[in-house]
Amino acid sequence: MPHDTSLIGTIVAGLGVAFLMGALAHRLRISPIAGYLLAGVLVGPFTPGFVADTGLAMQLAEIGVILLMFGVGLHFSLKDLLAVRRIAVPGAILQIAVATALGMMLGLWLGWSIAGSAVFGLALSVASTVVLLRALQAQDMVETEKGRIAVGWLIVEDLVMVLALVLLPAMFGARGDEGGAGANGAGLLQSAAIVLVKVVGFGAFMFVIARRVLPWVLHWAAHTGSRELFRLAVLAIALGVAFGAAVIFDVSFALGAFFAGMILGETQLSRRAAEETLPLRDAFAVLFFVSVGMLFDPHVLVEQPGPVLATVGIIVVGKSLAAFALVRAFGHNSQTALTVSVSLAQIGEFSFILAGLGVGLEVLPETGRDLILAGALLSILVNPILFSLAVRRMRFEEPEDVEAASEDAPAPCNAGVVLIGYGRVGSHIGTLICGRGAGLTVIEDERDMAATARAAGATVIIGDATKESILRQAGLDAAATLLIAIPEGVEAGAIVRRARAINPKLVIVARAHSDEEVDDLVRRGADHVVMAERETAARMAERALLARG
Repeated sequence: MPHDTSLIGTIVAGLGVAFLMGALAHRLRISPIAGYLLAGVLVGPFTPGFVADTGLAMQLAEIGVILLMFGVGLHFSLKDLLAVRRIAVPGAILQIAVATALGMMLGLWLGWSIAGSAVFGLALSVASTVVLLRALQAQDMVETEKGRIAVGWLIVEDLVMVLALVLLPAMFGARGDEGGAGANGAGLLQSAAIVLVKVVGFGAFMFVIARRVLPWVLHWAAHTGSRELFRLAVLAIALGVAFGAAVIFDVSFALGAFFAGMILGETQLSRRAAEETLPLRDAFAVLFFVSVGMLFDPHVLVEQPGPVLATVGIIVVGKSLAAFALVRAFGHNSQTALTVSVSLAQIGEFSFILAGLGVGLEVLPETGRDLILAGALLSILVNPILFSLAVRRMRFEEPEDVEAASEDAPAPCNAGVVLIGYGRVGSHIGTLICGRGAGLTVIEDERDMAATARAAGATVIIGDATKESILRQAGLDAAATLLIAIPEGVEAGAIVRRARAINPKLVIVARAHSDEEVDDLVRRGADHVVMAERETAARMAERALLARG
């Protein structure tokens, strides 16, 4: 019996070779992403041996993008998205403009047309969803202020690229005629208006209709008691909404999946939904990196080394510096600016789509597509290294001094307990402590959460807890206990070290998500480190033993 093995062969080859190369990368103590990219090169059309189906690989990779963005949406809320709009919207647009201008300069220097150079620059301006999320997740930064800014920035970039993908055919037509009828102003305005109507329509549908229907479906599946049905419901919602968003409203798969996750994130089943999709997210994310490697032709490194280096420089250096300067200009500290800029120092899936469209419209030369693919692979390869260096710098560098206190600055507090972070965990801690009438000082850098803490009866200091001046203002030198409830291990480690230096007798209790974070926090001076999984297991075992006795 004959079998069509293209899909099976692509999956088996992609995951199998990715496992071998990922294991080798792990053994060499480099990012596994490097191994996955190399696996793609090995099974791609530009190297001898087995050649996987590139088209199928790209579609499988798109599933990974959908599931990743759905997972991020589960941990995001509309309030989180709106909270970063003042920096994400203008920042992303200005950063796209800077990167596009740099790409245009390189394209014009290579002798391309203005239109081709513009498409090339636009392709270099947008970051990869998968790479950015992987980097943030690896450092537990998705739910921090840095992570929310980076994800919000990414959403704005996606919306701009959706608009660009619609306007390019309207501008240049099928023959790439820059002066064609499609390039008139009325046609462009009409196309832009259609895109705006579709995006607004999608948003209205999600927040008016889907916001009521999707949680009901998920709750019904949960109440059946069937884990299989619940898992199927989660996958059907994630993939179905993403596909419907692309087909009906012409927005990206990733954007549709993100909004689906954000709606379900408001339900009590969000954590369970995230856990059920985690294995598939990891597997298909690996296939994404394999698919990128398959598109890469190593010969371009030998034939055009100068343009390749210039392209990578625009992506890794030019775009990052622009993002860093913009984040700082909006009043955020250097650590937030560094995290956002390094997160965006790569390109990916939208860049490939733009490159293919530009070549198809005969606007972008094929050389430009080769440079975009080379820039994508090399920037993705370098990005984990840059992110690790940035995290190391944030962990060990001394915080920059805050402005000198003015005469009317608040006097240092004198509370027995200081709590850092008033998010999901911190708010529960604050409710328990304030409910018993005990004194509590909260350090929080987000004003909406600070207002909630103040309403609960706590004394609130608004500022960055990694800065010594903020810790002293909270009265840490006279406090008895410090509770660190923020989810981000890098900042927690820095806070522990500085708090211990301020008050050697202080009892420090911190929160961690892994054994590595526990060891790091203890090494820096924490007295007690709480890891949710361990505490849950201990409490359940204690209950079981009490029941027996």
